[in-house]
This record gives sequence, structure tokens and C-alpha cells, in this order.
Amino acid sequence: MAELPEIQSRDRATERLRQREYGDRSERARPRAESCRDIGVTCSSEYFRQWQEPASDSCTPSTRRGYPIPDPRCTPGGIDPSVKLNALRDSQWKTRCIRNCETSEQEKHVAYSWYGIQKPRSNSGDNQVCELDHLVPLELGGADGMGNIWPECGPNATVLENRYFKVKDRVENYLADEVRAGRMPLSVAQRGIAADWTQYLSEANRYCDSGGRC
Repeated sequence: MAELPEIQSRDRATERLRQREYGDRSERARPRAESCRDIGVTCSSEYFRQWQEPASDSCTPSTRRGYPIPDPRCTPGGIDPSVKLNALRDSQWKTRCIRNCETSEQEKHVAYSWYGIQKPRSNSGDNQVCELDHLVPLELGGADGMGNIWPECGPNATVLENRYFKVKDRVENYLADEVRAGRMPLSVAQRGIAADWTQYLSEANRYCDSGGRC
């Protein structure tokens, strides 16, 4: 799988504006701790298909098994190729090694506009209805670039643990444990969750019921 070049701003003026607002990307795109470097983790993104930043209101999620999955044109998903199985099994591995290393939390908010969603004003604790989610989760070596980010929202009229992003968390924990235990290849889990995270719901629910990390 060839590494795609980092998405560039449309013009130099835009890039200068981003640097003033968010800082130099080259400085941010580094592991946060010596322990991360010790296990070979850096910060880069490879997507599962050619990607360019979508226009506002151009992305539409679909539904599988009653749950949303992102528009693959806008959120194809991708990986940080430096995060190998041995890193995920290492006690020094933490998702903070790559969290917000390529895109800041503020930069990720642009994904709301791609999907035509108004950013919630109150979106924390029991009132959280949306999550700017890594489609391939960081605990599976997911990319921190924007081609792996989508706003996973709703449903409002349910308790927090039943909102879509919390249900997807069950799948992420299940797959991470399967990969670390050697029962599933890392690449299979990464591509599988990017294609349709809901395909693992039955297994993830059984994993939770049997005392898994849920």
C-alpha cells in the first residue's frame, strides 16, 4: 500500500493562516514521549483509498444494521503505518503517542461541515451526542489524519452508553483484544472496521457480556 502525500492546503495563504492558528504541523507530527519513539511510533497517515478534503455538505453516511457508517469518499479510513503489532503489545504503547499528532482537536471540527452537521453546543458527559471519531481507532493503529475522522452522532433520545459512538467503542475494544491475543491479524481488523464497523457487533456484544472491556 503506497503512502499518499500529506494533504496540502489549496494555496499558500491558507497554509500560513493554519500555521498561525494551529502551529507548525511538522512540529506537531511527532510522538509525544520518548517511550513512543522507543517502540518505533511516529506520526503519519496512509488511507485506504485516494483522498482529498471534501467540500461542505458533500458527505452522507449510510446505515448498516441500524447504525451509521461514514461516507467512504469522505472518510475512507486509514492507518499510521509505524504502529505495528509489537507496538500495540508493548507496555509503553498509549494512544496518546499519536492522538492529535497530525491534526489538532480543533482542526478535526471541520468534519462536521463535511457531513452537514451543526457542531453541538453542549457535547460532554451525559449530554454528549456526537464524537469526532477515528474510523480506524488509535488503539488499532488508526491514522490521526482527516481521512480517518468523521462525526458520529446520535441518537439523542437514549442513555449515553447506547449512543452510536459508545456502541462502536465496544467493537474497538473487542478487535483490539483479538489482535493483541493473536486471534486476528492487525491488517484484517483495520480494514474490516474501516469497511463496516457494524459487522463485528454480535461478537463485540458477546465479548462485553462475558466480561470484556466495555
